[in-house]
Amino acid sequence: MPTRPTITTTTRITITKVGYRGALAVLLLASCDPATTRPDFRPFPQAPTAILMTRPARVIPVLADLVTAESLRVRRASPVDGYLETDWYDTKTHRSYRESQHVPDLASAIRLRCWADPYVPTETVVTIEPAYRPRYDPSRLERDLEAPILEGQAGYALAKALVEQLKQKFGSPKPVQ
Repeated sequence: MPTRPTITTTTRITITKVGYRGALAVLLLASCDPATTRPDFRPFPQAPTAILMTRPARVIPVLADLVTAESLRVRRASPVDGYLETDWYDTKTHRSYRESQHVPDLASAIRLRCWADPYVPTETVVTIEPAYRPRYDPSRLERDLEAPILEGQAGYALAKALVEQLKQKFGSPKPVQ
């Protein structure tokens, strides 16, 4: 007849330590929230950028007000993540569209995305990316079809004007000479 294994004090202590460590690991993993409103891509390098004298969390609410004043509709905004995205906006008709397939003229429709990244304490690098979609293809990801708006076009001028308004509101460090 087989004998039952005996549980000794050492075995109980090891089980208890593993139980506490396991519970601690589960709590740490559960407390991490990887969800973010930021996309997994960076802005186009041609996008207007500025350094502002404020923290990133203060930029997004002010930018949301500025964008709304320009008659663009905010699609997503998160001061915590330092990110803002607008719906598609037709620069000719000055109307916002929720989805790009409803835009009558893709060549004049733009989407603005803003990244507010910490730079040094109390300073922020803000980037406002104007993008357009030259064609509609539902089989491909939206970002794959987007292209940067170049300087001199209406969407770029709008993004540049928003950057200048943010610089006036928060200030920008003077360039070193």
